[in-house]
Amino acid sequence: MKVQLITLGCSKNRVDSEHLLCQLAASGIEICPEDVPLDLGGTDVVILNTCGFIADAKQESIEAIMRAVKAKNEGYIGRIYVFGCLSRRYYNELVEEIPEVDGFFGLDDEKPLLAALGVKYSPALAARRHLTTPRHYAYLKISEGCDRSCAYCAIPGIRGPHVSLPMDTLADEAASLAAQGVKELIVVAQDTTYYGLDSHRRRMIAPLLERLSLVEGIEWIRLHYSYPEGFPDDLLELMASNPKICKYIDIPLQHCSAKVLSMMRRPSDEKAMRALIEKFRAKVPGVALRTTMIVGHPGEGEREFKDLLGFVKDMRFERLGAFTYSEEEGTFGALNYKDSVPERIKQERYERLMELQSDISLDYNSSRIGSTERVIVDSYEGGTLFCRSSKESPDVDGQVLVQLPAAPEALMGSFINVKITGADYYDLSAHII
Repeated sequence: MKVQLITLGCSKNRVDSEHLLCQLAASGIEICPEDVPLDLGGTDVVILNTCGFIADAKQESIEAIMRAVKAKNEGYIGRIYVFGCLSRRYYNELVEEIPEVDGFFGLDDEKPLLAALGVKYSPALAARRHLTTPRHYAYLKISEGCDRSCAYCAIPGIRGPHVSLPMDTLADEAASLAAQGVKELIVVAQDTTYYGLDSHRRRMIAPLLERLSLVEGIEWIRLHYSYPEGFPDDLLELMASNPKICKYIDIPLQHCSAKVLSMMRRPSDEKAMRALIEKFRAKVPGVALRTTMIVGHPGEGEREFKDLLGFVKDMRFERLGAFTYSEEEGTFGALNYKDSVPERIKQERYERLMELQSDISLDYNSSRIGSTERVIVDSYEGGTLFCRSSKESPDVDGQVLVQLPAAPEALMGSFINVKITGADYYDLSAHII
């Protein structure tokens, strides 16, 4: 049997897919790369791991399912199975509206999905993965679910309450990844700094990262999705002192306006955020901060949006992404607020914010010209090495580009030292030292 698994949505979905693929591969099933076009034929089963978070992600998942249905109807593939967030959130509607799919499964239905493929779940492989990222980096999901109640977010209703995974299990999984050649761990969860509050009654993210840093072969550990409230000081101390912990914090702040934050049901405020960012930069010199903002949330008028622009201008985040507000059924916001900001205004605000951030990013990148930095080589194409420093995360940040007439395969996934020679809004150019 040949199976192709297509992952949509976030990196946490990718981890789920890689655990499933490991079970399949161990049973003797042939794994088809997910970027192979469906109409090439020869694939017995296509599995789609879907996202149901926001409107754009849901639409992407539906379109992927319909492409698979088309390929099935034309005889290129055999069966189709769908699992993940979209499948859990809209199970009844999907079963009724897309009968061509052979089975829909929820987030926790790994065993039933495997059974549909004639595979018995192996507990011995619970902490093992079949990597779909380049072999030198991998995501490590440290918990499931979320205890927050942000007005705009459907995740707690989809994935349930926060549950920390055992530290021993995570260390075992990290060691297994390192044995496969992984050098960089990207630690993910709905809220990574919440880790341990359920199992140890205190935040255990710093002890966890310290334990992971002892895994032989792991050279970088990067932290994503940290919530600002209750950010632990011992994590900053570890980041400042342990060379394996990247000086990089991904901390979605979402807004700065007290009015908007209150309607978002987020307990922070602008004063606290400014103090936290100042503390980050004081305790971890050279830290790269990534954040995300939501524009067009209920309660955001022009005044609140201008406050956001002023906040971003002052804070000068090294990295910033943004979303326009998407009303999600079943959330507190959808039940209690009117989606009052027109889509045209949302888009205009998004563009104004990202234009401001582009200038900030250019200034930051330009400040690095002339510096020597250690980078990891991700790939090589068309005479260019695509690399990242500890300040760039895969897929969401820019890259360090090195022009090279030829590159040996052994260079992929290795660390090299480069001198930064140029910068634009997103990427940097460099040459090897």
